[in-house]
Amino acid sequence: MGRRFFECQTRVMAELDGEPANADQLKALALTNYGHFTSMRVEDGKVRGLSLHLERLTRDCMALFGRGLDVERVRAFVRHAIDGRGDAMVVRVSVFDPALQLGHPGDASDPRILVTWRTAVSVPQPPMRVSSVAYERDLPSVKHVGLFGSLHHRRQAQLAGFDDTLFVDGQGRIAEGGTWNVGFYDGDRLVWPEADYLPGVTMALLSQAHDGPTSTLAIQPAELPRGYSVFATNAASGVRAIIAIDDRELASSTSMLDTLRKQYNDLPADPL
Repeated sequence: MGRRFFECQTRVMAELDGEPANADQLKALALTNYGHFTSMRVEDGKVRGLSLHLERLTRDCMALFGRGLDVERVRAFVRHAIDGRGDAMVVRVSVFDPALQLGHPGDASDPRILVTWRTAVSVPQPPMRVSSVAYERDLPSVKHVGLFGSLHHRRQAQLAGFDDTLFVDGQGRIAEGGTWNVGFYDGDRLVWPEADYLPGVTMALLSQAHDGPTSTLAIQPAELPRGYSVFATNAASGVRAIIAIDDRELASSTSMLDTLRKQYNDLPADPL
């Protein structure tokens, strides 16, 4: 009964290479947790930064599986999965090898494309409060499916009354959030952390759209520059204000962040 119910649900919510996915096919992803993905917000069949999402998938496929990826197949599978759905949604494209075995990951040679989707959150999202923690993800430049550390620290932050967690590297520098990038803005200059982190699509698009100077800076949580608003970026929610880090309240300017949001939202989206 449980398995039949799961398979029924995956037929609605997941497709592997354009066909309904079943529990046996998804077993390797669940049990070995080796693969990579990208998540994109789709509205009216269009994606902001589509080429960057596809470049990420190709780059990460080479890093994890030693081979490229046919991005036109990816686009076709996403179009097929969301056909007839007009609401805003977050589509996740995961790449993994269903035949991978825990004892022989070197044999993984046939990565396949899993498309899943969910209803998108409304934007802008409310401001959030985050707690900092010393943590560095494995292979930070790859958007891999190894999310245990990120989710564990997010859980601990939420149990302590925060919305999410902010990662600090071994040198005490702010790096990134659990599933988002962090940035700083003073109304003119856009600043990104000087640390190792996952280069986000929304982050890259915002840098392109920003009409002022952009730079990087090594910043520790206790030494945030005065006059800067702090924000998070990801594809699902765009630009989201951060109003506290640990016990420090931040002077987040709504008008300043609205400027960034407008610059980002004014970027044209690409048809799938």
